[in-house]
Amino acid sequence: MNKIPEHIAIIMDGNGRWAKALGKIRTQGHYQGVKNVRNIAIYANELGVKCLTLYAFSTENWKRPLEEVNYLMALPKFFFDSYIKELMAKNIKVMMIGEMDSLPKEAKAIFARAIDMTKDNTGMILNFALNYGSHQEILRAAKNFALDVLNDKSVLDIDEDAFSQYLYTKDLPVIDLLIRTGGEVRLSNFLLYQLAYSELVFIDTLWPDFDNEAFDECLKIYYQRDRRFGGLNEKENY
Repeated sequence: MNKIPEHIAIIMDGNGRWAKALGKIRTQGHYQGVKNVRNIAIYANELGVKCLTLYAFSTENWKRPLEEVNYLMALPKFFFDSYIKELMAKNIKVMMIGEMDSLPKEAKAIFARAIDMTKDNTGMILNFALNYGSHQEILRAAKNFALDVLNDKSVLDIDEDAFSQYLYTKDLPVIDLLIRTGGEVRLSNFLLYQLAYSELVFIDTLWPDFDNEAFDECLKIYYQRDRRFGGLNEKENY
């Protein structure tokens, strides 16, 4: 029996193109996309995934039109107002990685409340990467490590495991699978350090159309991969 990936990360791409294809405005695509977050989170929880990390808003997304940014920052309120009771009933724990302090006041408060409400839940972690950028995360980690060395809280000679404790993801499982919807084949500054040996699956399906069947197809591709982490499998080991 195939073992379900413990930690799956998803770049949820294609909301705008989904809306355009249906003659709708971009914000309607984002609305549909956030509703699909609930669907996929519930399904991943049912499958036994331990952590689902979703790329919700990047540090580069602030470059978008102000009206769209404001709409995106309002979506956490809709999501948690609509689904927090269900997340609690499913024992799902909400977490966030990224620069929370730089979020608008209301969005920050909504996330802080959801995190606090679900902090004692022991089921799947639903982790939102919000105002997140991997370059920024690595730079932040390096600065904090340097400060610890200067203040005699750490030694200069540390290994990868020790350095990873300076990353946002320090309390999360290693990422087994990265899925990007929407047909683009790039990582877009997402978890660059953490994805070193993750399996990557890029699919054409736009995020609002990414359903349980599409999720299963990605898992099927994952199960067909030979994960060697730089080593050899038994047949090659001669």
